[in-house]
Amino acid sequence: MKKYISYKQNPKIEKQYDAICIGSGLGSLTTASLLARAGKKVLVLEKHYTPGGFTHTFTRNDYEWDVGLHYVGEVNKEGTLLKILFDDITDGNLLWEDMGEVYDRIVIEGKEYEFVKGVSNFKERMKLYFPTEKDAIAIDKYVSLLFEASAAGKNYYLEKALPNFVAKIAGSFLRRKLSTFYKRTTLEVLQSLTDNKTLIAVLSAQFGDYGMPPAQSSFAIHAVVAKHYLNGGAYPIGGSGEIFETIAPSILKNGGDIYINASVTEILIENGDKAVGVKLKDGKEIKAPLIISGTGAEITYNHLISKQDQQQIPFLNDLKKLKASASHISLYIGLEETAEQLGLQKANYWIYPCGIDHDKAVADFEMDVNNEFPVVYISFPSAKDPKFLDKYPGRATIEIITISPYKWFEKWEGTRWKKRGEEYDAFKEQLAQRLLTHLFKVEPQLKGKIAFYELSSPLTTKNFCSYTNGEIYGLDHTPERFDQKFLRPKSPFKNLYLTGQDIVSVGIGGALISGVITASAILNKNILGEMVRKKKGFF
Repeated sequence: MKKYISYKQNPKIEKQYDAICIGSGLGSLTTASLLARAGKKVLVLEKHYTPGGFTHTFTRNDYEWDVGLHYVGEVNKEGTLLKILFDDITDGNLLWEDMGEVYDRIVIEGKEYEFVKGVSNFKERMKLYFPTEKDAIAIDKYVSLLFEASAAGKNYYLEKALPNFVAKIAGSFLRRKLSTFYKRTTLEVLQSLTDNKTLIAVLSAQFGDYGMPPAQSSFAIHAVVAKHYLNGGAYPIGGSGEIFETIAPSILKNGGDIYINASVTEILIENGDKAVGVKLKDGKEIKAPLIISGTGAEITYNHLISKQDQQQIPFLNDLKKLKASASHISLYIGLEETAEQLGLQKANYWIYPCGIDHDKAVADFEMDVNNEFPVVYISFPSAKDPKFLDKYPGRATIEIITISPYKWFEKWEGTRWKKRGEEYDAFKEQLAQRLLTHLFKVEPQLKGKIAFYELSSPLTTKNFCSYTNGEIYGLDHTPERFDQKFLRPKSPFKNLYLTGQDIVSVGIGGALISGVITASAILNKNILGEMVRKKKGFF
């Protein structure tokens, strides 16, 4: 039974909703679920024809792929924060498959470096690759810093849930510990530990998970991501679409609804200071005493608030100074044999064709599309999901992703999805073939085995998610971004709240925690504390 309704079917909206969530990404779903559990009727409005945001899956020619969730850390062990949160909002119905000992394989200058699960194991493996005493000391210090920075983030997140006036007083104190990490770039921190450029390149090789090379990214985001995977990766059993499937029932149970094909064009502001509802693309208005936007700060404040009401936003100029994160292209591949038959493993590849200078590689590629890809990420969803063959017997899927500047696709703005013209299709085909070349270098047995492939561009992301430049990680995770105190759930307007990765940070964990923080701010409760105490049996 479907857990959502298409707005194109003209459903009769007769209910009086207590809250409206714009978007159905993990931040919105988490907020909606927690509000529903508190007794509120919640309406979730999703522009796309599939709910779930970047956790949704799509099918084509009897294949299925995830679009944004490729692996998750800290969910395959009881007692971890993310495991507690996911178990709570899914009523324990979301299950995870461990990816095994190796979760990432880094390929640089023809050499492969395996990231293995377990803190001690990770350090020992790195020291095998980099055996000098000097490098060993740097590796130990690096891992310690990951934990220090992650621990410092707890008060930073707590500050975001506080009322605005309290945050103004206590905010600087709560941010102080993390600021020593977020004010420095990833490269600055790593260079303070070692002068071994290859070691720096390997330790920063997961930068694609947050979209910024080492000299640009805040060390705070790198620490959160790298520490997140130290105890291994996991994948949702049944595919990433199970996240929506296991959260949605709690929203519907209390009389809520989830509509797809329901594009919100404006948040209705009354008397210049209070949100009272939303306007949809067809002009219909739906009212509710609470509005939650999961579309990101830039879209919410610059596109969903009228020009007149934007004058009431004191930080609008500060927001405009923050850049959007990287956009990407993704090649979805289908094969008519199983992952086991093809010898595909669960671990991801991070391939760096240009060598150890990640920042130069990104800059060169952004300058000229004919230059080599700065990074090629390869994921094997059908190998990770033990239930994949139940739905698609005899088949396997692969995804290949790389950074792609939006400017390369600007000339096709305004064209329709799937009907952008021969020149566009030819350009995508050229990029697809280049990505396949890298796949065959690491998995040569796949030559001649590709049965289907399709490339998505930043225009696809923009079409379905409304991000201005097809970005996937919201606002860039620079040191400057972490200094912006307005990136919080409470907006300048009464009854309007934000959730999603701009509120906390990139990734599944960031989106999940943002939903908890937003619901906490709305209900004026320490929901996170309640979840942890309940799990540990305090009540």
